[in-house]
Amino acid sequence: MKELKIAKLILNISVGESGDRLTRAAKVLEQLSGQTPVFSRARYTVRTFGIRRNEKIAVHVTIRGEKAEEMLERGLKVKEYELKKANFADNGNFGFGIQEHIDLGLKYDPSTGIYGMDFFVVMKRAGGGRVAVRRKRCSRVGKPHRLTKEGSQKWFIDKYEGILL
Repeated sequence: MKELKIAKLILNISVGESGDRLTRAAKVLEQLSGQTPVFSRARYTVRTFGIRRNEKIAVHVTIRGEKAEEMLERGLKVKEYELKKANFADNGNFGFGIQEHIDLGLKYDPSTGIYGMDFFVVMKRAGGGRVAVRRKRCSRVGKPHRLTKEGSQKWFIDKYEGILL
């Protein structure tokens, strides 16, 4: 009941502009995950970056289950199983980025180019914190069952024999 599990893994490629580069990034995520990616829009206009409000600027995909663990393994292999302590959030989730998607095992295609991407892992325990989100008799997750930064770091070290910098 107390062991940690991966609830979901989010892969994000933030291009910063709409158009051809964004559609190529979506193609990369589709090849990587086998799922249709979702486009993210800009919240507000930033003239210095040349983006307008509601313009599509990024693409992401959410992976769950066995596929998420396999994809996380590939991402950590690129990082050589080394993460910074600052990569872990107080609620037990963690994330990291990679510079080139071809390190994950995809072949380089000159027409597509090379994209960096962010991995973000959302952790959970058995039960998944349903008591906090259900409609009837909603309550808080108890302190012993809550996820912590230290718990996730210990899970990362034990499961992947990772190194914290």
